[in-house]
Amino acid sequence: MKIPLCKTNINTKESRAIEKVLKSGWLTDGPMNAKFEEAFAKYIGVKRALTLNSCTAALQLAMEASGITGEIILPSFTFVASANAAVKAGATPVFADIEYDTCNIDPIDIARKITPRTQAIMVVHYAGQACSMGKITKLAALHKLKIIEDSAETIGGTYKKQKTGSFSIGCFSFFPTKNITTGEGGMLTTNDRALADKIKTLAGHGITKNTYDRQYGQDPWFREASYAGYNFRMSGILAAIGIEQLKKLDAMNARRREHAAYLNKKLKFDEIDLPVELKECRHVYQMYTIKVKKVARRDFVLGLRKKGIMASVHFTPPVHLQQYYARKYKRLIHNLPVTERVANSIATLPMYPGLTKKELDYMINSVGKVLRSLKRRTV
Repeated sequence: MKIPLCKTNINTKESRAIEKVLKSGWLTDGPMNAKFEEAFAKYIGVKRALTLNSCTAALQLAMEASGITGEIILPSFTFVASANAAVKAGATPVFADIEYDTCNIDPIDIARKITPRTQAIMVVHYAGQACSMGKITKLAALHKLKIIEDSAETIGGTYKKQKTGSFSIGCFSFFPTKNITTGEGGMLTTNDRALADKIKTLAGHGITKNTYDRQYGQDPWFREASYAGYNFRMSGILAAIGIEQLKKLDAMNARRREHAAYLNKKLKFDEIDLPVELKECRHVYQMYTIKVKKVARRDFVLGLRKKGIMASVHFTPPVHLQQYYARKYKRLIHNLPVTERVANSIATLPMYPGLTKKELDYMINSVGKVLRSLKRRTV
């Protein structure tokens, strides 16, 4: 049996939506983008949402438009894009440790890392579960810090019934591994209309009006840049896919939660720690991650892959141990023991809405067999 790490839920509705855009002749940033933005903003519970070509672009623009050029505290246990966006925006990354159970940034260590140079906190909601936003928002208010939410992995997840991406500036990814996909693509959410307007302008070469809006003006060829911007826009084709995906999001997240509950019930092995869902959170399991103990994590993952289960690791090495960051920001990197412990033990099992009971049972049985074989090897 072959079980991929993830599988998209795309059908004829997405195909028809693409065809509609192709027939319209308007393939770039236009009516479909506006429709997707409106629906996404309503879903998250914010005033504005902006389609972009990636979550990385959203993170970079959020910091650049907010004027963050000093230190920004973020976890090292994240995909490197989180830190890359900070660097490209002109900020200095300062890495905080994480909590073992949730793999989310530790508010206690955030407090330790705050200096007079700190301007912002970037939270990364890991694998589908929100960070401890109550403690973090209080810290930010106390020290007058901005908050950027990297919610790439937690679309639809909540903290005390409030969706991630609505606490401050939210940044989302629609990569194929995420809870909904447009292939490539991202979204930025905010309640600050002036900030949203600035970000939209920066994303479109620094020109205030996009091509679709200009065509109805008196001089549609007139293009004046108010900023040195970028081309970070999402195409109308991808936005059309996103509209259809968003309609299915809650149902797909419910299936992920059902699968995770079944795995949590059946994966009772001393050699692994299971994911933890905090009582104030609603975990949407973009990934189902476990921590491997007493046996070699590499051998465990490779053993599953030999059985057709495409397990993986998210994330190793942590950002602070990657060559560029270890060299350039060495003086700012210290005391991340939990991050390094988790990075050396974490393993990701397949998780997507379309998993069948037969596949889940095969995965559970295979985990047991691999663990038993590795235990015999170490005796």
